Amino acid sequence: MKLLLRVTPLDVVKIRLQAQKNPFPKGKCFVYSNGLMDHMCVCEDGNNKAWYKKPGNFQGTLDAFLKILRNEGIKSLWSGLPPTLVMAVPATVIYFTCYEQLSAFLRAKLGENETRIPIVAGIVARFGAVTVISPLELIRTKVQSKKFSYKELHRFVSMKVSEDGWISLWKGWAPTILRDVPFSAMYWYNYEILKKWLCEKSGLYEPTFMINFTSGALSGSFAAVATLPFDVVKTQKQTQLWTHESRKSPVPFHLSTWAIMKNIVSESGFSGLFTGLIPRLIKIAPACAIMISTYEFGKAFFQKQNVERQYNSLDGLLTRNVNQSQVR
Repeated sequence: MKLLLRVTPLDVVKIRLQAQKNPFPKGKCFVYSNGLMDHMCVCEDGNNKAWYKKPGNFQGTLDAFLKILRNEGIKSLWSGLPPTLVMAVPATVIYFTCYEQLSAFLRAKLGENETRIPIVAGIVARFGAVTVISPLELIRTKVQSKKFSYKELHRFVSMKVSEDGWISLWKGWAPTILRDVPFSAMYWYNYEILKKWLCEKSGLYEPTFMINFTSGALSGSFAAVATLPFDVVKTQKQTQLWTHESRKSPVPFHLSTWAIMKNIVSESGFSGLFTGLIPRLIKIAPACAIMISTYEFGKAFFQKQNVERQYNSLDGLLTRNVNQSQVR
């Protein structure tokens, strides 16, 4: 709960950075002077000649923080917190339960030293979790991408469901899968490798809390950087659903993931695919570290409790058998 409260502002800043348009597209800018001041104007839709004054764009993570605080107030940094809290519990339960159960099954079939087990288990677990919570992810992204009320969101979602059916709530599912499934595969594989390596270097048979923490932070950071382009695509795909509908724009927004990536590169360069890298890293590294170290600690604790309970039960059974033998 506390972790979600702390990282939600980073999510808001990341999504704002990813959702904003390039303020200076090639061949689409002009300066308008009214005699008192100059305005830099941009044509967002060249076919309709929809010229307008471009609002100030964010220049980076700190700039986004300051502008959101100044223009929208501190509450905007926690936009989308309710759907985040609602999706956190089912996503975590589905993800870790599937991963542990599938890992145990594969180890029984393939052996303890099979290196592909974390990859397969991570992919299947994340696939299931993403599919279940995708509608909540869409709502959270909408709320965090711009300032508008939940009443507006409810009206828009109701309209889309009545027009396109419930399947419209899974808009952005494909890029989310392309982001989260490789993330999970890389994360669990690197985590298991790093954990074993650090244990060997430390001369330990079982990993400590700090080994789990360090392995989680490093593997999470690597996976976050590698999958960031798909995170940018997911944000743009989900926010465009609102943008085009609200403007009644005839521009098609049913673009494929690769088409959106090409548009991003053509407008903002290759670096546009890595927009929001700093807030994503600041969020993912500690989140993965805290999550996995706490999870491993809890798992070890309850496993120890189960072993002790079984030992006590066995000890009690043996004691009763001995007493019965003596009575006889």
